Amino acid sequence: MFTPKYPTPDTAPPPTVPVSAAGIPATTSPAPAPVVQAPARPTVQLTPGTVVALVGGGTAVVLVVGAVLVSMLLAVAITAMSVAVCAVVLRSLLSDVNKQR
Repeated sequence: MFTPKYPTPDTAPPPTVPVSAAGIPATTSPAPAPVVQAPARPTVQLTPGTVVALVGGGTAVVLVVGAVLVSMLLAVAITAMSVAVCAVVLRSLLSDVNKQR
């Protein structure tokens, strides 16, 4: 069940390259065209306005992400406190029930 199953080997003969009368293998495709170099990409020029925009955008992202993370932490803390209070109340109720028996 877990043994690998290998495919049967290919029995087709390998492709042959036609040979011209001079003994040089004949090619059916022309020689590749020379590769044209793409022009160099211009460098990005940062003006003072763009730097201020980038710093402002980065600051806004950090503040938003920080606020979301802090609110999630606060939600977890509040939930944990409410579960702890419920556990104490249930424990006291159950201990009172057991004492009356």
